[in-house]
Amino acid sequence: MRLILVLLFLILFFIISIPLFIIEYIIGKFSHRAKVASSQKIVVWAFRVILFISGVKYTAIGIDNVPKDEAVLYVANHRSYFDILVSYVTVPTLTGFIAKKEIRKVPFLRTWMEFLQCLFLDRNDVRQGMKVILQAIEQVKNGYSIFISPEGTRSPGNEMLPFKAGSFKIAEKSGCAIIPVSISNTEAIFENQQPWIRKAHVVIEYGKPIYPKTLEKAQLKSLSTYVQGIIKDTLDKNDSLVKY
Repeated sequence: MRLILVLLFLILFFIISIPLFIIEYIIGKFSHRAKVASSQKIVVWAFRVILFISGVKYTAIGIDNVPKDEAVLYVANHRSYFDILVSYVTVPTLTGFIAKKEIRKVPFLRTWMEFLQCLFLDRNDVRQGMKVILQAIEQVKNGYSIFISPEGTRSPGNEMLPFKAGSFKIAEKSGCAIIPVSISNTEAIFENQQPWIRKAHVVIEYGKPIYPKTLEKAQLKSLSTYVQGIIKDTLDKNDSLVKY
């Protein structure tokens, strides 16, 4: 039943997106940042509705750790399609996600993501991947945060795939803070019983900012492993907070 309700809402949202796209286009003529901000509010509203319909409750920890006056690089583990929904309704900054290129083929969703400064990555094309990283660095310098899952694909449970080191160049080259993001139990919503949606309790925690320039040489050399270790420790800690 929840799956059907989510699909019906998505159809309705895509229909109302047509006039909204026109409004956002007009706003963008006057202020690009205002367009990004208003688009993010609309998408966050839609994601909140989907989470409500899906029966998802979430506990957000550490949002105060995120600097509000600067762009950051959010680095998260990846368990579920629902990671992006829970993340977007809790991030306190204007944020674009780095997503796999296949999502760009989805009508309406592609347009909203472009409005939100999202970038599309071809995981099999190293040259294109470097181009995306360079675009992300510029976006951070222009005041837009970037959210990335360095595993590159979803992993089950607490066992994470190795983090791709290239993702961290965004922070190293722009000088922005890295915010470790630990997301627990999103796989219980959909992936554990595909294609059905089940109610679940999710815990998302934003860690303290990590500025690469303040790290010791050893930590900087193994930055991806260092950040992944922080996320792993937080996931282990938050397992006990998951209610169902």
